[in-house]
Amino acid sequence: MPGLLRGLARTAAVAGTATAVAGRVRRRQDAKFAQKDADAAANDPQGQYAQQDEPQYAPQPAAPPQEAPADATSDRLDQLKQLGDLKASGVLTDAEFEAQKAKILAG
Repeated sequence: MPGLLRGLARTAAVAGTATAVAGRVRRRQDAKFAQKDADAAANDPQGQYAQQDEPQYAPQPAAPPQEAPADATSDRLDQLKQLGDLKASGVLTDAEFEAQKAKILAG
């Protein structure tokens, strides 16, 4: 049991020391960066430094207008003609014909 307590005490001491050191390093870095920002802002009389905080993005290109291809209409007409020929020859039933026709016209 004493060995276990000694191990726990050592772990707590190491963890506490690491936390204290990390906190001190963080505060020192924050102070250094704050000073660097203040110096840069003081040497920028036109306010360009403050504008650098906002990211600059290139404008988005305009999307080309969507045009229906001229062949789409003639392609649909050809499909409907073929569908009608299949129905006339007895390959398709009336229900199958209507279902396929609806798909072609919806597409």
